[in-house]
Amino acid sequence: MALGKVQSQIVAQLEEMNRITAEQRDAIAATPGDLTGEALDKLLQEEHRVTPFQLLVAKGRALGLAPCNIARFKVTSSTFERIPQDFCQENLVLPVGQVGDFLLVAFANPFEVQLPAKIQEMTGKKVIRLLGHERDIREKFAKGTDQQPTGFDDVVQQIGEDFGEGDAGEDSEVNEESGPIIQLANRIIEDAYFAGSSDIHIEPQEKEVIVRFRVDGVCSERLRLPKKVGPALVARLKIMCNLDIAERRLPQDGRIVFKQFTKKGLDLDLRVSTAPLNHGEGVVMRILDKQKTTLPLPALGFTEENLTKYREVIRQPYGMILHCGPTGSGKSMTLYSALNEINTPDVVIRTAEDPIEYTLPGLNQMQMHRQIGLTFAAALRAFLRQDPDIILVGEIRDKETANIAVEAALTGHLLISTLHTNDAPSTIARLTDMGVEPFMISSSLLCVCAQRLMRRVCKTCRMPHVPQGREQEILEKAIGWSGQIFKANPKGCPKCNHTGYKGRVGIHELMITNEELIDGINKELESAELKKIAMRGGMKTLHQDSLVKVKDGITTLEEAIATVPPDM
Repeated sequence: MALGKVQSQIVAQLEEMNRITAEQRDAIAATPGDLTGEALDKLLQEEHRVTPFQLLVAKGRALGLAPCNIARFKVTSSTFERIPQDFCQENLVLPVGQVGDFLLVAFANPFEVQLPAKIQEMTGKKVIRLLGHERDIREKFAKGTDQQPTGFDDVVQQIGEDFGEGDAGEDSEVNEESGPIIQLANRIIEDAYFAGSSDIHIEPQEKEVIVRFRVDGVCSERLRLPKKVGPALVARLKIMCNLDIAERRLPQDGRIVFKQFTKKGLDLDLRVSTAPLNHGEGVVMRILDKQKTTLPLPALGFTEENLTKYREVIRQPYGMILHCGPTGSGKSMTLYSALNEINTPDVVIRTAEDPIEYTLPGLNQMQMHRQIGLTFAAALRAFLRQDPDIILVGEIRDKETANIAVEAALTGHLLISTLHTNDAPSTIARLTDMGVEPFMISSSLLCVCAQRLMRRVCKTCRMPHVPQGREQEILEKAIGWSGQIFKANPKGCPKCNHTGYKGRVGIHELMITNEELIDGINKELESAELKKIAMRGGMKTLHQDSLVKVKDGITTLEEAIATVPPDM
């Protein structure tokens, strides 16, 4: 008999499906020569009139795999989100869907045993194998090779057809109500969300409009659009957040509740800021993922020592806790995580925020409206009459808010807020500049936590590295340690999108008040002197904490130095 075990099972399945008769089965079995996979396929299709899909179903049944008709599958922008297109093309696989934690992948070669494990490691999802026709999978790649990698190809093509390149100065029929413009606005937001972006930048240039996404703190270009499309796209985004589309000369702020505009069930809001630039209006959108819950405090990157100290501070009955750092340094997430930890039924928590980034059960949150006079200062005054135990103020921006915050901390409330300063000791000078008396600061302040976010080095492709010369000096001077560390792989891997880095981790500088520090604040000492006192009291600077993360293999020395300069 010329048939192997698997081939015999395929023929038996075809007979069971009534696609061939018993006589045809015997004739196939009696065929001279060795019928390998391709030879059997050719024989069944040419001589016995079995269609390619019938053959696929029979193969699937013989091998215990569900068949997948790839010919009818449409490759979209989200197809290669989790598994890179190059990898799929090389291994002849095609991701066709996702169900919960399972990824549905069509394989051309059912006997490939190591590939599912490789895909699972790459995506973090369990793989369900489906059987696809090799020719159909190849065709999808042949059609897809000239597509833009961004996945905006169909919308951009439609915009090109509808509006052409033409003269960018003409107003023609490019408007915010056009189907492709609505589709493009949605696609940009969806694509940014799935790419794990924190911000979307839409920037008009002289001859085109550039769309950039910020992922893990780094901006990268995602799409270029014809100049003509810019005003219509901006107007569409303004409509989505109820802004004045006729006002193009002044900056405007708004919020998009994206659930109203998409059928994909994405529960996310976007904080939108428009600004008049030299080549037209630009837009920046911050993505606020409402499905994202707060992380527990230990997951934020605190060292054991800092975590113990911080947990002790947030459980104090009254006083002021300040978090400082630039925009996007993870202050809000740390505050919410802290509140989540101390949020119990016997504690009343009031928050004044602009905007409310995450909604937490058990918290009484208030959204600010500066236009009608609801400012942080007004909210704080109201809160003091509402019998709270803990008050969170989004940001201390002015003298009035600063003074009321200090008063609240002195009158038996735990007050938590944020401030824009570079490190913990300079927060004291900032408050003094705002007009708060030094003795008021020293008697109300419990702790200042300065923080930044650093990119984590990819665990899959990171490379061991032994620091030499200047690198070794930096490590020894800051943390008194030298040894093997890791550096990012310049080529990266599919898991980190070939960047060498994946995700971010917090670094913290925790300045907790003690007698010497209180004395220093009262004497109005310089920030540099206060820093020395705090370090004598056990404070680790941002630079030292970043190098502890380097020592632990969480990040690289390059990233640490780029995030925080070495201490003087």
